[in-house]
Amino acid sequence: MTALLSGEVEMSFLGIPNMLPHWRSGKLRVLAVATKRWSTQIPDVPTIAESGQPDYEVNAWYGIAAPAGTSSAIVSKLHAEMMRFVDTPAYREALAAQGAEPVSSTPEEFAALLRADKANWTRIIKELGIRGD
Repeated sequence: MTALLSGEVEMSFLGIPNMLPHWRSGKLRVLAVATKRWSTQIPDVPTIAESGQPDYEVNAWYGIAAPAGTSSAIVSKLHAEMMRFVDTPAYREALAAQGAEPVSSTPEEFAALLRADKANWTRIIKELGIRGD
């Protein structure tokens, strides 16, 4: 962010919470969002897919995990308590103020997201020949 704001670099891929205050102040111009749908936080900004890369989508997300082997009863209880918290106006307002949007899912949906992300990034890493040296 420092390099972008100082002009050391001309562009960057940033998460909405990181760039939102700088966009609001007029210090940054947002060209596109990396998600498949428009952001409610930065209206009138198209997606990268709409800008000519139809299969492009990158989502930043946070999730909660438990150790492997945790009983389904405990997972269900944790999930219910988390959803109760996520659905509170105070939590939703706090996220919105940071430029984030809560997304609720079941433990099974979250596991599917993890598998899909792993498969997608594994494919990209192999196609591009990226190495972790």
